[in-house]
Amino acid sequence: MAENQSMPTFLELPASTSTGRPPRIRVLPVPYEATVSYAPGTAHGPRAILDASSQLELYDRTFGTEPCEIYGIETLPAFVIPDGSTQEVTQALAQWIQPLIEPERLLVGLGGEHTITVGLTRGTARALAKPITLVQIDAHGDLRDQYETEPYSHACAARQLLDKGVMELVLIGIRSLCTEEVEFISANDERVHVHFAEDMHGDPTGIWRKDLAQQLKGRQVYLTIDVDGLDPSVIAATGTPEPNGLSWQQAVDAIDTVCRAAKVVGLDLVELAPRPMLHAADFATAKLAYVTMSHIARSRGWLA
Repeated sequence: MAENQSMPTFLELPASTSTGRPPRIRVLPVPYEATVSYAPGTAHGPRAILDASSQLELYDRTFGTEPCEIYGIETLPAFVIPDGSTQEVTQALAQWIQPLIEPERLLVGLGGEHTITVGLTRGTARALAKPITLVQIDAHGDLRDQYETEPYSHACAARQLLDKGVMELVLIGIRSLCTEEVEFISANDERVHVHFAEDMHGDPTGIWRKDLAQQLKGRQVYLTIDVDGLDPSVIAATGTPEPNGLSWQQAVDAIDTVCRAAKVVGLDLVELAPRPMLHAADFATAKLAYVTMSHIARSRGWLA
């Protein structure tokens, strides 16, 4: 077993709220990296996000308050990465989080490579025992059957879940696919829906938001945010920074739309690979995490 890693708390918050209620949101660092295929460093992502979060202002003009003081955030000890294959690690993660899933609380995973989403989503789905839709903000489809002979690669996360774990998949911000993935999307168009980044850029009236809301209406959603879904001008410190990505506002609009249309039952942010002198990426990821938590909290009635 890998040694446990002591981590700072998200926003430097204690495990309490101004309301006296237990925190609605629990943050779980998962510093796992095993199948990264280009620039490494995702194992250091959770600590970088938590460190950067200490510099965020708690007040949010969108909500007119300090949202975290109302819903509360508790940071759990980092998941201890067991020895074993990537499949065994994801299975262990799924089993470990099941007792942490509660109807009126939200678990937020901080990665780590995108493979952790397989364990987090499967554990959530098993605990809730209800159909879940995976919404994935990403530059890539992650729909390969295997990558470099590894079916549990970060490049296969969505495919793993669609085959066993979720009933349908909605991809947002996609702009890089292989031929296998294009063919898979075409053959599974009833359960795989894609909002390509270039189509979103070319839609100033926001029709894509209406389509997204219709696809997710009434669903239970696990939301995974690969930070390379955003343009490198926003978050450059990631393994494969694809150009022509989502702007900050497009990403927030997508998150807002998902939260208004569906019930978000799980969340993770993955693939930050911190780099010296690129601390802006750590800060942007921490802020994106906080903003997303607050949108989910509002949609769940936790800001009332």
